[in-house]
Amino acid sequence: MPPIFIPTSMRVEPPRVCRRLNSLRGLGHDAHPMMERARSGPAPRASRLLGFLLLATLAGVLACGAERVIYRGGPILTMDAGNRTVEALGTEGAFIRAVGSEAEVRAWAGSSARVVELGGHALLPGFVDAHSHYPGAGIFAIAEDLNSPPIGSVEGIDELVQRLSRRAARTDTGKWVVGVGYDDTLLREKRHPTHADLDRVTTTHPVGILHISGHMAVVNSLGLEQLGIDAGTPDPKGGRIVRDRATGEPTGLLQENAMAGLQAQLLHPPPLEVWKMVREANRRYLASGTTTAQAGYADASQLRGMNWLSRLGAIPLRLVMWPGMETEDQLLSGQLGFRSYDDHWLRVGAVKVVADGSIQGYTAYLSHPYHLPPGDDPSYRGFPRIPREELIRRVKRYHAAGLQVAIHVNGDAAIDDILDAIEAAQAEHPRPDARPILVHAQMARPDQLDRMKRLGVIPSFFVLHTYYWGDRHRERFLGPERAAHISPTRGALERGLRFTLHCDTPVVPMEPLRLVWAAVNRLTSSGRPIGPAERIPPMQALRAVTLDAAFQGFEEDRKGSLEPGKLADLVILSDSPLEVPRERIDRIRVLETIVAGESVYHASD
Repeated sequence: MPPIFIPTSMRVEPPRVCRRLNSLRGLGHDAHPMMERARSGPAPRASRLLGFLLLATLAGVLACGAERVIYRGGPILTMDAGNRTVEALGTEGAFIRAVGSEAEVRAWAGSSARVVELGGHALLPGFVDAHSHYPGAGIFAIAEDLNSPPIGSVEGIDELVQRLSRRAARTDTGKWVVGVGYDDTLLREKRHPTHADLDRVTTTHPVGILHISGHMAVVNSLGLEQLGIDAGTPDPKGGRIVRDRATGEPTGLLQENAMAGLQAQLLHPPPLEVWKMVREANRRYLASGTTTAQAGYADASQLRGMNWLSRLGAIPLRLVMWPGMETEDQLLSGQLGFRSYDDHWLRVGAVKVVADGSIQGYTAYLSHPYHLPPGDDPSYRGFPRIPREELIRRVKRYHAAGLQVAIHVNGDAAIDDILDAIEAAQAEHPRPDARPILVHAQMARPDQLDRMKRLGVIPSFFVLHTYYWGDRHRERFLGPERAAHISPTRGALERGLRFTLHCDTPVVPMEPLRLVWAAVNRLTSSGRPIGPAERIPPMQALRAVTLDAAFQGFEEDRKGSLEPGKLADLVILSDSPLEVPRERIDRIRVLETIVAGESVYHASD
């Protein structure tokens, strides 16, 4: 029997302001101190005005009732401490109020409650994004998609040039033409495009294309000119301007911090384009069952902009923002004042530090050389973006200020430096529950997992690398032995080390179920196993995208599992990931996504 869903258009839902007030009524317990870090500053005049407008509607809002809803008729995976599967769940407004047998939930709900028949489909906590770059999933609403299979369809540089040329033809002269997602290792030429290739697109527009890793870019000749880069420009600290070996002239490829000028040009699009990105990002996250998204490196303008868009109801999911180092320094000094309008909907989380680059971009910092190094140096092993001593100094400073740190790292040499920094910070300012995060931690060795356990570190694994880049990790970047242990989830599980999983969207699509499938099966895009000894059971993978992801952000008391008092953030799936064959988990469909008790995505829509 198919599930019985009441179409969204037919539901009687309280207005958005009612939902916001219901969320403020809800959690009858104290939040963790890390969730209450002050972002002080005078309230903007517009903010005070909006407050008056909200108060003016308060009398009508107080008339809003909180509907009681019962979910029954399918497996309900709670993700609680006992990993229970129960018969029924009851919500009231924005919160879960009853979980257990159908008789127990009906006794709580009374006879007037609305009943949602699951029809054998599965109900789970909404997926919690452990790391991505919201609203980056919407970037293709304003930039050209240059992804190669299996994500996109660009297979060679000629096709890349043709796509960009079409975009240039509809772009005002002088404005940047932008493409995103090219992967040199998947192009038939097996190389990065050059400024000469992009000059074929146009010579009247600057052109910039971002690598799929997000850690490098290529620009055309006009782009180099506008960025002030020529043969005499020195490499910046933590970055490289790639040059032609014969002439010394820039090829157009900018790695890591060398692309800072381009990022400054591209990361602040005009308001209409921001709105297009946000709208498309919302669609993609909600269609994936994600109810909490993360902006994994935010500056001051993004903090303010997302705060206002969420406040106005333009972001129908919860958002956690990680300020970058420069923004965090401004917050700590008082130069930047910021306070979320509602911590349940938008909150500031860890400070984001970027220690090295990407393996597929050859900029991750390894302890041993790459399997097939780029260029002529057989000893090449990447490089750090931040010198070791500066990294230690920064981690100490943020830790001493009571902040959580989230550090991007891929190579094991960089992981050594980071663990040294965390250990030094804890030695000077001991904090029993700091929960530092190692974002990606792809090349973590067994001895480093042991140190993480001792230091209370949470590794967040980008395990989809095994699918999207697994074959090339084995054959090109790392070699068979190291590739087999990339994203060592089984090693972490055996040590009792709490970890999370993430998609790093827009690097790859926001697909939590494919993420779970990858951790369980560890198959490459060609169907070959890679590191089967690191496979984990489906339940552990599910916890890594629900409760453990909430724990990572000090939010385990409000989301990530289906328990009374927690937020009614839910996802209905076509099948239970615990019941289908493991190799078919990625084929499970998201049928409905519910945030604060309200349906915000329905597959039939």
